Amino acid sequence: MELFGINGSELLILGLIAVVVLGPEKLPEYAQKLAQLIKSIRGYAAGAKERLREEVGDEVADMDWRKLDPRQYDPRKIIRDAMLDDEAPASGPASPSASGGSAALAAAAPAAALSALPTVATQTQLAEGELAPFDSEAT
Repeated sequence: MELFGINGSELLILGLIAVVVLGPEKLPEYAQKLAQLIKSIRGYAAGAKERLREEVGDEVADMDWRKLDPRQYDPRKIIRDAMLDDEAPASGPASPSASGGSAALAAAAPAAALSALPTVATQTQLAEGELAPFDSEAT
């Protein structure tokens, strides 16, 4: 278990340094202050959580917060999924099903739309002695 990026052995070394620097007389006093600080922080967090639950309601407790994590969103995937979604067929002559078009034509439309999406540019190797491109307006 890591706390603030400090593993068990590093915590032990920090404890030994604290014993040497503070001395055995003041160490219990500072340990007690640290324990009180941790208890007060936990109390503040619990109070804030309870206040949020009172103000917003119990639906917050049931909410899956991982769904709202912005790191999970990939714009390319969202666009691809939106383009591949089956839309309701239009009720006009322009629709392939209304004009007697084949199902293969309807299935080819999303594939054609995907091929029209911009692709990631491939990296090319620079020749020996060639300078990298520089855009003075990009900085």
